[in-house]
Amino acid sequence: MDGFLNGVTNVNNAVNGVVWGVPALALLAFVGILMTVLTKVFQVTHFGHWMKKTIGAVFKDKHVTTHTADKSISQFQSLCTALAATVGTGNIVGVSGAILMGGPGAVFWMWVMAFLGMMTNYSENVLGIYYRRKNSKGEWSGGAMYYLRDGLGAKKGCKTIGKVLAGLFAFFCLVASFGIGNMTQVNAISGNMLNVFGIPTWVTGAVIMILVGLVVVGGLKRIAAVTEKIVPFMVILYMIGTITIFILHIDQFVPVFKAIFKGAFGMQAATGGVVGYGIKLAIEWGMKRGVFSNEAGLGSSVMVHSNSNVKEPVKQGMWGIFEVFADTIVVCTLTAFAILSSGLINLQTGTLAEAFSGLTKNDLVATVFEQKFGTVGSGFIAVSIMLFAFSTVLGWSHYGTKACEYLLGEKRTVPYRVLFVLLVFGGAVMGDNLAWDLADTFNGLMMIPNLIGVIVLSGTVAKITKNYVDRHLRGINEPPMYSAFPDVEAEQEAAPDTEGDD
Repeated sequence: MDGFLNGVTNVNNAVNGVVWGVPALALLAFVGILMTVLTKVFQVTHFGHWMKKTIGAVFKDKHVTTHTADKSISQFQSLCTALAATVGTGNIVGVSGAILMGGPGAVFWMWVMAFLGMMTNYSENVLGIYYRRKNSKGEWSGGAMYYLRDGLGAKKGCKTIGKVLAGLFAFFCLVASFGIGNMTQVNAISGNMLNVFGIPTWVTGAVIMILVGLVVVGGLKRIAAVTEKIVPFMVILYMIGTITIFILHIDQFVPVFKAIFKGAFGMQAATGGVVGYGIKLAIEWGMKRGVFSNEAGLGSSVMVHSNSNVKEPVKQGMWGIFEVFADTIVVCTLTAFAILSSGLINLQTGTLAEAFSGLTKNDLVATVFEQKFGTVGSGFIAVSIMLFAFSTVLGWSHYGTKACEYLLGEKRTVPYRVLFVLLVFGGAVMGDNLAWDLADTFNGLMMIPNLIGVIVLSGTVAKITKNYVDRHLRGINEPPMYSAFPDVEAEQEAAPDTEGDD
């Protein structure tokens, strides 16, 4: 068994070095910049509008939260299911890993990727709604594989490449659902349950496997019903904990942010003349963990956003902006401040303080909370990780199901769900490093075909955005752009309003 795992590790390391190399990270940043420019910095220029139409509408507009009788889900449910998949161990363990490997400066590059990722995620959701179709069950099916096949594939001479890239994306997503969306998450749960409460990993794996099975078997409607209850509770609970740390360490506010900006540009104290290498690590780990946290650029969350009862592609796109904002700018920043203000990290060198040199990414945040609140603090983090990771598994089960449906047909989704549930147990007992490394690799593999599709269809996103802004913000009377397909466009125009007034 050890020989097999070593072989898998070696192969994975080789592939990971390619998909997370400089060209891939440059591509990720380029797409974010491109979409920010083409939409005229929508995330900034229309900040008030998208905040009003997303989190602001939850409390004022019943259309956003009302459950539907058909196979679609509400806008709020789609957000919660997407956040369930993104607000996971990446927000705790991932941020810890980024700081340990890239220093405080990695946090700055997480912010950069989040700012650009807002518009990448926005664009994915716009395309997802615009190119979605209904399956035989009357359920919306959308995602990168559909806008690659029907969007990119519709370009002159691109039919074959569109189908190939769509198939590759769906395959990578299917496999990634077992890694980033399953085994990595459960591995974090079982590790924390063992370290904090002494619960054997196999016991945790068995319990989580049963719970996941009970939810996943009910399909998207049940997943959405569970996540819309879990996600707000877990995010608010975790934010209360980290904000408490923030207040207790408020005197460290200026030193922490100085360390972040100095580390981002290699201005920290360096040893051995490796300033340039330090910058490289900060950028690399900040970008990698930023994407791992919010998944902007992977094309994953669009698969659940496409199931929303929304008609306007831009309206669902704005939920994508908020998703990245909440996940990285808010939650990851609070985690980073808790770590960097605790004294566990030497802010001058960006490395672990000598007294805590044995800490790993898995117990860094728990140690911070234990310092202030004793065993209750470490228990709080263990429970937070459990909730975050469990919800991520639920969200990714839907992504994998949609990828399986695209590749193998609707009938094969049941065997997929069974295998997905069984592998929960495998994730609980798998070695920590291999689980995370596999997740990193398939993040990158999903990213490449998806970003190609977004680049080719960037003009379409710009047109849809302009159409929305003209109609809803400038009062210009022109036909809406709901769908790329005339039959769906007509159906949506005839459908009753489920999005509220503008």
